[in-house]
Amino acid sequence: MDLALLRTFVTVHRAGSFTRAAALLGLSQPAVTSQIRTLEGQLGRPLFLRGARGVTPTPIGDELAHKAAPHLDALVEITESGLDDDVPARTLHLAGPPEFTAERALPALTALTGEDRRGFGLRASFGTAEETLEGLAAGHHDLAITTARPRGALLTATALCDEEHVLVASPHWAESIGEERLRRLGAAALENLPVVEVHESLPLVARYWAAVFDTRPVASGTVIVPDLRAALACAVAGAGLSVLPRYLCAPALGRRDVVTLLDPPVPPLRTYFLAVRTGTLAMPHIARAHQWLLRAASEWD
Repeated sequence: MDLALLRTFVTVHRAGSFTRAAALLGLSQPAVTSQIRTLEGQLGRPLFLRGARGVTPTPIGDELAHKAAPHLDALVEITESGLDDDVPARTLHLAGPPEFTAERALPALTALTGEDRRGFGLRASFGTAEETLEGLAAGHHDLAITTARPRGALLTATALCDEEHVLVASPHWAESIGEERLRRLGAAALENLPVVEVHESLPLVARYWAAVFDTRPVASGTVIVPDLRAALACAVAGAGLSVLPRYLCAPALGRRDVVTLLDPPVPPLRTYFLAVRTGTLAMPHIARAHQWLLRAASEWD
């Protein structure tokens, strides 16, 4: 059986779509369709059921993928390991949210020296969770950091770390609210305060309100800036309260540029995932970056 046909089959099985598989393989969709039909002809059994939104594997298709995929991944690993010794620099394409990628992931990867840096180049891009996962699935990125766990067999995700969210404001606003009043009234004590957020829907504030106060925020955003670092700068300047990751505002908290308004017993958390296309961890430069980020995350506060 032609290994190229099996490779195309496994890619379609993981992608769930001829179109997406074609993009990953660098082939045209008709070429992918032709290869799958050839393989089905050789086996005398259909491997996929075609639908409006992609393809669904038949039982024989699932069985073949289960048997073939590990061996194909092993062949990729052998090939890539050999290439890694000969090529002076492989380039890793990393994608993720701008603040977390800039403040945590990139420093962890670019701080590597000596043998750890051998054969390793880096290109980074920023985007939302949806954009990042779509780009990863389409083959534009090798490794993605996202707050959404991907579904399906095409992508594989590993929990990277949890991010604690804190409710902060400048000392002036904290004094005007009063700690005792906030504990007594809860969210009602914050209703008239200006809010700094990253989107009109108040995603971070709404998540915090639901987790801590068991309610929805009634205020609208006063300052909307699509970057958490800019939101922190506005909070420091006294623009209003904001919900931010603790790691991001830790230096400002240490200087008392902002203060926490509340320290709930169970703070709201958001999980980051490290995602790859299934099978690509067989490639050494991707596997090393994946390992380094997991190792670095174990030491993050």
